[in-house]
Amino acid sequence: MPASNGAFNVGGVLLRQPFKIRRLGHFGFNLVNMDEGVRFYVDLLGFRISDVMDYSKRAKSPDQVAGLGDPNGYFTRYGTDHHAMVLFPKRVRDALGRSEKPGITVNQITWQVGSLQEVGEGIKWFRERNIKIQRSGRDMPGSNWHTYLFDPDGHQNELYYGIEQIGWNGHSKPRVMYDRGFNEPPPLPQISEQQEVQDALAKNVDLQSGYRHLERLPARYDVDGILLPRPFKTVRLGPVNLFVENLEAAEVFYRDTLGFTLTEEIIWNGHRCLFLRCNTEHHSLALFPLALREVLGLSSHSKCAAFGLQLANYRQLREAVKFLQAHDVRVTDAIPPELHPGIDYAAHVFDPDGHCIQLYYAMEQIGWEGKPRPKESRKPRSLKDWPELLDGDSNAYMGEPFLGPWG
Repeated sequence: MPASNGAFNVGGVLLRQPFKIRRLGHFGFNLVNMDEGVRFYVDLLGFRISDVMDYSKRAKSPDQVAGLGDPNGYFTRYGTDHHAMVLFPKRVRDALGRSEKPGITVNQITWQVGSLQEVGEGIKWFRERNIKIQRSGRDMPGSNWHTYLFDPDGHQNELYYGIEQIGWNGHSKPRVMYDRGFNEPPPLPQISEQQEVQDALAKNVDLQSGYRHLERLPARYDVDGILLPRPFKTVRLGPVNLFVENLEAAEVFYRDTLGFTLTEEIIWNGHRCLFLRCNTEHHSLALFPLALREVLGLSSHSKCAAFGLQLANYRQLREAVKFLQAHDVRVTDAIPPELHPGIDYAAHVFDPDGHCIQLYYAMEQIGWEGKPRPKESRKPRSLKDWPELLDGDSNAYMGEPFLGPWG
């Protein structure tokens, strides 16, 4: 409930919104080239499949999706969150009437808040402000309590709390436990995840009957002491970089509706570009005017300029470039250093659909004073000028650490 001054009590702190986004939780693409795309994200980038969803089961007849390729959607992860990267079959979704606006190839941009109460209060607040909600409830697989809403360009943003965690044995939640899914905002309070598991045990549910990923590549690389199938490990998602048709409208949505803070504004080649944060990272979200897409030579079919993946360290970033080039992946400086402030070392690779993936290893953190580092103190370098070793880097190993084993 709002306080007398219009602010909201979020866990004892007064804020402008009835929730606080903590981080980017997961993200997804709708892919035309599904077979090649799954190979790219799973075999080459190292995401593990946590669950598979068969879209053909939603067809009125087999003919509706015949000849359209793999009908499955893949939920994949790099850590313990049930999913971090979601890959859906665009051609099948289009045939089923699930197509998005032109240029929208992102199926979700999902932001984590701190409690189920925040999700519930956010739903009420969006409705009061006449902000269109796509749907709310609790999805399976993944078990995250959520609500979806659209930005002015049609990108689907999700606020969620409490995604399923996949532990040491690698099994996702059994499908028999999907009875706790909701297709509408749930009444509060709800029982805990611990109680759900306890209830399943009482019903003799086999907790190891859920999906478990099997690695297809041999673990032959010594990655800082752990044998892995690739010479690098993804440890964090983001930032999300979007091309937008109306920069001011997008800025208002992400700032005033979702609560992002503007870190930095840059004028590049006469174009205004915005970098916003939800936590201490320099930016979790970058907004570029659509006119820049052609200037940068990025794919004309998508409004996603780039999607970031943070690797564990600088050595792994260099090794990732070599590994991906050896597997015929295009690696470039597609986005110039001026357009990724706070990230000094970034390589850009492209999936089979032409989406740009921004690989980096460290990002500038914003402290208590809320100001980014002076531009003259940054040392961004193009790919061809990367040194073998860095003689110190004040951005290195800062921010939230990756929890859990790499493999």
